[in-house]
Amino acid sequence: MNSAIGEVMEVCLLAGKIMLQSGAEIYRIEDTMNRIARTCAVPEAHSYVTPTGLFLSLQGQERNQEQTKFLRIYERQIDLNKIVSVNEISRKLSEKELTLQQAHEALLAIEKSGFLYPFWLQLMAAALASGFFSLTFGGTMIDFLPSVAAGGLGFLLYAQANRRIAVKFFSEIFAAFTIGFIAYFFYYLGIDIQIDKVIIGSVMPLVPGVLITNAVRDLMAGDLIAGLARGTEAFLTAFAIGTGIAVVLAVLM
Repeated sequence: MNSAIGEVMEVCLLAGKIMLQSGAEIYRIEDTMNRIARTCAVPEAHSYVTPTGLFLSLQGQERNQEQTKFLRIYERQIDLNKIVSVNEISRKLSEKELTLQQAHEALLAIEKSGFLYPFWLQLMAAALASGFFSLTFGGTMIDFLPSVAAGGLGFLLYAQANRRIAVKFFSEIFAAFTIGFIAYFFYYLGIDIQIDKVIIGSVMPLVPGVLITNAVRDLMAGDLIAGLARGTEAFLTAFAIGTGIAVVLAVLM
């Protein structure tokens, strides 16, 4: 039974790890881990998830069959496709369409897989989204192309800096500063752009929308520590974006 609990523990933690690294809500992660444990006939399962770690305790039929493990999470990103894939495996496991071993192999494949969309497509989407956001916030067609250029280059530099700088806060400041500088550059060239609309549209791909949404959902679900932690992270991101733009406006305008 100890080895069986160990296998269940490994599958539960792997599922939780993938979901937490991909930006899932805390209550969803805990529910998925507990559901997998119940499906595997574990009498008692307790999970506790924070934005940076996973705790899981499984209790067998006897006291000496209890295992508790902690898993530290260092990297987090938004990948809704992986969250959906893990939920699908959990449902198939519950419906006996997969064995525990098959579920483990499928989860390992998900963990090793990259983003659903290649980086060039993400970059293109960020650039075009920046242009259309500038129109949404009251800009004109003259503002569209400068917003595309500023938003695309800002997103590119953010992605590159995020790989080299351990502190995400500085990557966001650098990207926001770049966006502000490019917007001012077009303005300095004499192009009749609305610099505020260009900047607002260009920073939108950096805005932590999913993070804010998950923070509110975690708070409403009663996960107060996770909600406050994610809310603080979202605030720091917004502060970094504002700081980068403020430096450009203070120095150049």
